[in-house]
Amino acid sequence: MAKPDFSDFPPSFRGATFRPDDPGYAEARTIWNCLTADATPVFIAQCADTEDVVTAVRYASDRDLPFALRSGGHSMDGAGMPDGAFVVDLSQLKDIEIDPASGVVSVASGVTLGEMDAATQRHGLVVPSGTVTTTGVAGLALGGGLGFNTRRFGMTVDNTLAYDMVTVDGRRIRVSAEENAELFWGLRGAGHNLGVVTSFQFQAHKVGPQVHSGLIMYALDQAENIMTALDTHMAGASRALTVDPVLLPAPPLPGVPASLFGTPILVLVVVHTGDAATAVAELEALAALGTPVANTAGPSTWLEANSILDIIGPGGRRNYARGGYIASLTQPVSAAFVEQIGKAPSLNGPGEIAGIAIQALSGACHDFNEDSAAFSRTGATWLWEAVAGWEDPARDEEFLGFTERVLASLKPHVLSNSYVNLTAHQGEEWVCGLYGSPGKFQRLQALKAEWDPRNLLRFNKNIEPASAGTGAAG
Repeated sequence: MAKPDFSDFPPSFRGATFRPDDPGYAEARTIWNCLTADATPVFIAQCADTEDVVTAVRYASDRDLPFALRSGGHSMDGAGMPDGAFVVDLSQLKDIEIDPASGVVSVASGVTLGEMDAATQRHGLVVPSGTVTTTGVAGLALGGGLGFNTRRFGMTVDNTLAYDMVTVDGRRIRVSAEENAELFWGLRGAGHNLGVVTSFQFQAHKVGPQVHSGLIMYALDQAENIMTALDTHMAGASRALTVDPVLLPAPPLPGVPASLFGTPILVLVVVHTGDAATAVAELEALAALGTPVANTAGPSTWLEANSILDIIGPGGRRNYARGGYIASLTQPVSAAFVEQIGKAPSLNGPGEIAGIAIQALSGACHDFNEDSAAFSRTGATWLWEAVAGWEDPARDEEFLGFTERVLASLKPHVLSNSYVNLTAHQGEEWVCGLYGSPGKFQRLQALKAEWDPRNLLRFNKNIEPASAGTGAAG
C-alpha cells in the first residue's frame, strides 16, 4: 500500500495536526530528550479528547500504518516522536478526577506527575509514582512506576485499579481485574505494547502535606563504606523511609563547601513520609553512617520532596541512561560505582550532568508476587542508572561512552530481569529477559498476538507477537 500523504485524514478530528512544513510543527514535535531532536515524524495527531484518539488510531489501523504514542514524552529513546513515524499525541488529555473518601484517582494520559501530585495533595493523597515532576503518568505507569513511596506502598502498577484503552483497531474498552483480566496483567509492565491507554484509575494513599526530605552529602572517600552499609541499614528502617544514593559532581548548593564544587561526591536523597519523631530519629541514624559535608534533610512538603530530583532530569538537553537491577550493594558493586564516577566527563555548565543514580526497590515492592503483573521485581533490591545530560552534540561520544562504561563495569552484578523505563534500549535479548522468566515473556507475546497482531505499536521496547501455531515468536 502506498504511503499516505494524510490529505484524507478525517476532518472530524478536533485536535491539531502537524506535518513537517506546518506552522507549529517544531513545537509539537519537541520532547524532553533533545538527543533525538533531529527526528522528523511525518504526521502528528495532537488529540483533544478520547474520540480523537479513536479517530487517529482507526486511521492508522485501516492503513496498516505503524504508529507511535506520545504522552509525557520522557522516553530515553525518544519513542514519543520517532523519525518518519505517524504519532498519536496524547499530551493534551489532562483530566484528573479524585474521590477523596475512597482515594480513587482517575488520570488522563497527558497528565504529568507534577500535575497529578498537585491535584491529589489538595486532599492529602498521593499516588505512588515517579520522582521527576515533568514525567508523564502514562509511560511511567505502564512500565512500572518507581519512586519515593515504593518501599511503603509498592510500584505504580501495584496501585493501578483499571485502564480505559483504545485497541489498535479503534475500539474503546475497559481493562481491570474483572474486565479483560489477562490484558490487565500485561498492561502493568509491558509499556505501550498492547494498546492506547487514554486514562488510568489508581488507588491513592494518605501522605503529606508535611514530610521530611533532603540531601545528605559525603566526600567520595566515604562512599564505598556507606553504600555497602545501606542494605543492612535499610532492612531495619521503617518503610516510610526511602534512601536513593546518587554519585555525581558536587552541585553548588547551600551548605556544600565551595572546594567540592564539581568534585564527585555521594548524595543520599532521603524522603520520610512517616511521623515527625520517627523521621528525625531515622534520618539522624542514616546520616551517622558517615561524616556529612552537608545535610539539608528536614521538614518539607510532599510537593517539595517529590521534585527534589528535578535538578538532574531537566528537559531541553541531550539525555541518555543505561541501567539495571542489582540484588544488593555489595563491596564490589559499590567499588565499581565509585571507580566509574571518577571517570565521568567534565561538566561545562549547570545544564550538564554525568552521574550514577540508585533507587530502592525494597519493602512493599516485594509484598506483591512476581506473577501478579508483567512487571518483574524478583531478586532486585536496587535499581541503578548511569545518567548523562549534556548540551553540545560534539560531546555525544563522551557522554554516551560514560553510560556504556558503567554498564560494562556492572555487568557481572546486574540481574537478567530489569525495569523497562529507566534505561535506553539494550537489545532484543535484554527485552526477552526484562520480565523475569521465559513463561512471562511468552505470556506477553500471546497478549501481543491477541491485541496487536500486526505489531503496529512497535516504536517502543518492542514485544513481537507470538508466531502463529507456536505460542511464541521466533
